[in-house]
Amino acid sequence: MFTSPDFCNKQIVFVLFNEGEKLAFSNDNIVVKDKNGKIKFQTTCYRLFIIFAVGHTSITSALIQKTKKFGFFIALMTPGYRLYAIIGNSKDGNTLLRRKQYSYNKLELAKKIIVNKMNNQKHELKIVRNKSDSVKEAIALIDNYMTDVTSADTLNKIMAYEGLASKLYFKNHFNNILWKGRQPRVKLDYVNSTLDIGYTLLFTFIDALLLTYGFDTYCGVMHRQFYMRKSLVCDLVEPFRTLIDHAVKKGINLGQIKEDDFLLVNNQYRLKWSESSRYVKILMTPIINNKESIFRYIQSYYRCFMKDLPEKAFPEYILGE
Repeated sequence: MFTSPDFCNKQIVFVLFNEGEKLAFSNDNIVVKDKNGKIKFQTTCYRLFIIFAVGHTSITSALIQKTKKFGFFIALMTPGYRLYAIIGNSKDGNTLLRRKQYSYNKLELAKKIIVNKMNNQKHELKIVRNKSDSVKEAIALIDNYMTDVTSADTLNKIMAYEGLASKLYFKNHFNNILWKGRQPRVKLDYVNSTLDIGYTLLFTFIDALLLTYGFDTYCGVMHRQFYMRKSLVCDLVEPFRTLIDHAVKKGINLGQIKEDDFLLVNNQYRLKWSESSRYVKILMTPIINNKESIFRYIQSYYRCFMKDLPEKAFPEYILGE
């Protein structure tokens, strides 16, 4: 497991693979070779935390062994940014932690996570300079929903208030464009498609951090167990989603994110491969800039769980601090 100073020096590497390119290991370095065997990129394994490998490539068993030895991860993603595997330094043997996970059945952590998320959504609306009446009303209503969540006595009620708050938030956060609202994974417009990519990158980063500590990432406290869903990752992504929301809105306002960058395929907006590196930079920047805060949040969450501390002691991520 990393300490905070160790993690500060770790690298997050993103590789977009073209046809014939390979990921390999050489002299304690990770290298990317083109189809002619020429080295296109290399970095030392000692400083790696995770490699996002997007596109079609091949890796060797020796490279998989090195992920264990040097303690880094390889996140394998399709050209459409769908995560399908994480290979690397997971601490699967932390049985004490997993027993504690499996025995937790209260609502307080779910409440804390959602109130944290709503607070960050409210902050994102508050920083708007010239607030419309709709934005002001949304801020007040989200405040009310936060109170409702704290007094909720079922998970369904918590999720219902979260849904109401998010609907209000997205309507007012993206009030500078015409769109039908947030619709996950269906990619009905370029904004939803961009948000999906950003959330997937954030999801993958948090997934790797949780695996570093040995969590069962399929066992959540809010998104309860469902076949093959990484419920805990879904939970702990929530407070950080506004990082992506902010980057997407800023990119739209600056003309960096636009509809022309996408292709319409089977009624879904798909990012053009030629635009991938530019979008990755836009969407990874808030994650990299906040990687230490995200790390400390996961580290604190782990310590609180292991020490059986009360829910009020668990971490919060406060946007803007």
